[in-house]
Amino acid sequence: MSDELLDINGIMQHLPHRYPFLLIDRVTEYVAGERLAGYKNVTFNEPFFLGHFPQRPVMPGVLILEALAQATGLLAFRTVERQPERSSLYYLVGIDKARFKRPVEPGDRLDLRVQLKQARRGIWVFECVASVEGKVAATADIMCTEREIER
Repeated sequence: MSDELLDINGIMQHLPHRYPFLLIDRVTEYVAGERLAGYKNVTFNEPFFLGHFPQRPVMPGVLILEALAQATGLLAFRTVERQPERSSLYYLVGIDKARFKRPVEPGDRLDLRVQLKQARRGIWVFECVASVEGKVAATADIMCTEREIER
């Protein structure tokens, strides 16, 4: 296991996302080319809770998938030992087998685990699990790639 775990400052050096769309707070485990684990502290002051849903706030499933996708980006960039370049972005290109098992609510710590299944011809495929207190909240296979930004 690597000793180079990431706090929020290290994460922001590797991902272009910023508030309110940066959805991973810390990396707690990292093995190059294999896996990464981290978490998102889910708080009531998240902007999406105002409308989803006011009577019982629930983190939107699409944002859980986005948090997992951001974790895959961190694993990919750390594996190739570089930071993203201003002339390129790491794009989500597919999600397979997405399943939602339990709601994620304010006060939860959303644990994110991503494992590299394969990297071929510039497409990275990851097996991803989001959980709260050891209980699976969502699973998916996520595919991503790095592409040049067209200007």
